[in-house]
Amino acid sequence: TKENEIEKATKDKDVEYKVKETAELEKASVETKQDRTGVEEEHAAVSEYLSKIEKQCVEKAETFEDRKARFEAEIAGLKEALQTLEDETALVQRGASTRRLRGVAAHRG
Repeated sequence: TKENEIEKATKDKDVEYKVKETAELEKASVETKQDRTGVEEEHAAVSEYLSKIEKQCVEKAETFEDRKARFEAEIAGLKEALQTLEDETALVQRGASTRRLRGVAAHRG
């Protein structure tokens, strides 16, 4: 019948368009997967570069042991400087007590 022929032709066209659409979608899917692969590779490269830069640029937190050692070294240096200053002051004071003004004899009573 005429209705069956029309229905069959309509369904054949539907199948033809759906097959064409499926092929286009598969092609788009392949392209998208390739794009994703490229983006993932680029992301991995950028992440690797970022980690290298962070190692160079980002200040790492100092551990307690490192701080303690640094402070102990600083305190030792300050103690050494204080001792040097005290020794020099003692030398200057000893030298000052034996000095006399020119032309002035020590007063003896």
